[in-house]
Amino acid sequence: MSFIAKKNTATQRANATSEERIALAKPTLLQRITRWLGLDNKSSLYRYAHDPRFGYISESRVADKWTKTTCGYCSVGCGMLVGTKDGKPVAARGNPDHPVNLGKLCPKGLSEHLIVEAPGRAKQPMLRRNGRTSPLEPVSWDEALDVMVSRIGSIQQEHGRESLGVISTGQLLTEEFYTLGKLVQLGFRTSNYDGNTTLCMASAVSGYKLSFGSDGPPGAYADMESADVVLLIGANIADNHPILCNRLRKRPGQLLIVVDPRVTKTAMMADMHLPVKPRSDIALINGIAHILLRDGLIDRSYLAHHADGLDDFISFVADYTPEAVSKTTGLSVAVLESVASLYGHAKSAFIGWTMGVNHSTQGAMTVAAINNLSLLTGNIGRPGGAPFSITGQCNAMGSREASFTSSLPGYRKFESEEDRNQLAALWNVAPNDLPTRRGFAYPDIVEASVRGEVKALWIIATNPVVSFPNHNLLKQAFDSAEFIVVQDGFYPTPTMEYADLVLPAAIWGEKEGTYTNSERRVSKVNAFAVPPGEARADFDIFVAIAERLGVRDRIYPGWTSTHDAWLEWQRVSAGRMCDYSGFTWQQVEDAGGIQWGGERLYRDGIFPRANGRALLHCVPCIPFAEQPDAEFNFILNTGRTVEHWHTRTKTGQVKLLDAMVPNAWLEMNPIDAERLSLRQHDRITVTSRRASVPDVELRITGIVAPGQVFMPFHFAEHNSNLVTLGDFDPISREPNYKQCAVRIERTSWN
Repeated sequence: MSFIAKKNTATQRANATSEERIALAKPTLLQRITRWLGLDNKSSLYRYAHDPRFGYISESRVADKWTKTTCGYCSVGCGMLVGTKDGKPVAARGNPDHPVNLGKLCPKGLSEHLIVEAPGRAKQPMLRRNGRTSPLEPVSWDEALDVMVSRIGSIQQEHGRESLGVISTGQLLTEEFYTLGKLVQLGFRTSNYDGNTTLCMASAVSGYKLSFGSDGPPGAYADMESADVVLLIGANIADNHPILCNRLRKRPGQLLIVVDPRVTKTAMMADMHLPVKPRSDIALINGIAHILLRDGLIDRSYLAHHADGLDDFISFVADYTPEAVSKTTGLSVAVLESVASLYGHAKSAFIGWTMGVNHSTQGAMTVAAINNLSLLTGNIGRPGGAPFSITGQCNAMGSREASFTSSLPGYRKFESEEDRNQLAALWNVAPNDLPTRRGFAYPDIVEASVRGEVKALWIIATNPVVSFPNHNLLKQAFDSAEFIVVQDGFYPTPTMEYADLVLPAAIWGEKEGTYTNSERRVSKVNAFAVPPGEARADFDIFVAIAERLGVRDRIYPGWTSTHDAWLEWQRVSAGRMCDYSGFTWQQVEDAGGIQWGGERLYRDGIFPRANGRALLHCVPCIPFAEQPDAEFNFILNTGRTVEHWHTRTKTGQVKLLDAMVPNAWLEMNPIDAERLSLRQHDRITVTSRRASVPDVELRITGIVAPGQVFMPFHFAEHNSNLVTLGDFDPISREPNYKQCAVRIERTSWN
């Protein structure tokens, strides 16, 4: 739209009646969904949603009861109202009183109530009685749990306690994470326990620890509204966290800068889009720091009082001149100078990132580099200023804080004798019952299974056959394991093809507890339905296993519900950075969520490092490992689409969402398509040095640059992780999903 057109539209709005303003307003989410489906009006969408072909028949959507809860998809943490009629969910809408979303929901949230009664729910335990080649057969819970405890027990007796590996999720309740952590460490006595949050958030955790001494996002969503400059790096929030887009441009004159190789929906919103070459973001960040130092745009007083490492850092970034950075990133010197000046002169500057930063062999250090910019300019603890990790899953924060994976509960350190003694006293166990080091991280559990060190696997609410990189390595791990338990709310999933035992679990909407979102806001999750068939809440499964292990009374004294776990977690977190002790479930619900630590951390400039000071890190920009060559001449990038969630275990069962985006695709620049004589919607094959993904729809678009291609990772049928690398960040152990070399060919049929 031209400037004149924008001005005329603004004048029309100013002079319009209320009805005319509605007509001039941006389309609502409902209108956008209607257009996506090719429908003409709201009533058409209603008929579509109740068409028998899509499985949504209901005589009435007028609820007789509304239940407050929190969305169970991404980490934004939207408040919801779910309507039920005669005990059945019939509608969902945003909670207008919830401070996170103020009544708005994305397409997944609007349809989330449908997953409760969607087809494909797991309803009874299933067991293979005669090895992996035999079918899964229904069994009772007693037999299922007896077999699980017996088989794992015999494996641990023969091969040691660490022969069990447990892989969890980011979607359990915080109370369930806490319960599971105690069971794994004090019941099964293995330290090889991690969550699939390592596949998306471990680099943010590690980066915060490197710079500040502890995990914990320093800022809040409100900073996105009050900042003069918002810099988003590798963060396509329009697809991944769409409700956060409502936080932008509320401040008059706010400038939005988006750094991304691809012209994402978020980039289309930006005042400045910086289409950097893949994995050159560290060079860009160091280049901005160079200009800030050169032009005196740093807060020397703040640095003198609150940060170490400045002298070494000044020497290090001296080589990151605008000319050198321009060659690495592909951005002009003028653009680099402009961005650095805008950031440096801003009274408050917000930096946010998601998987475009984290999914890298340098993810943790990239986060540390981002933190450097905030420290240099004093943008820590002030309104509008924060280095802000936008988390992936609905309760990845709860997992980080309470689950006993990358740290002891309450951000305690495995290596700290003081922390271990304190936790042991709270739990009334001996200090030597607690591990002195972290066990294997997620990818290390997989590799240990390939080596034969981990013999039994317990996989909870995650689907690694689709989500784990380098699929062939994962298959080797599963084939090598002697016993695999998969606990999930849906059946079958691709991972269950390798399961010896399946435990049916309740899902969001069927249990009560809390989630913690990206801004550290603890929100209430409430049940409005009962689990189908014989499915049980994860909490109840964990307690039943503890009973069979003979440790229930010792590790869960007097517990009968998730609220008992909450009360103990409050005591364990009291006085820690992530302190939950000051509010009850009811207070959380009444307030629409409460942020531990307040709205911002480090307001006093004191950091949880030994000397109370943050640390600037010198972060080199290292080229990604698998560069394109003559045989594999494209760089593959992977990511999400707004309609689907992770591996589609849930959203693939919601036919409204599935109808919007039923299949995977690959995006290619028109220049490359012409060179390869490919046309729009051709069926192509994506091949790397590891495997091929055949029969993918081609989309020719300028969204991606020449030499690059993009593919969503949601689809088991066209699994991008067949071709992705098995490389991991050495610090965080997070996978490098984002860059690998591939070739693209028209699919040939024999």
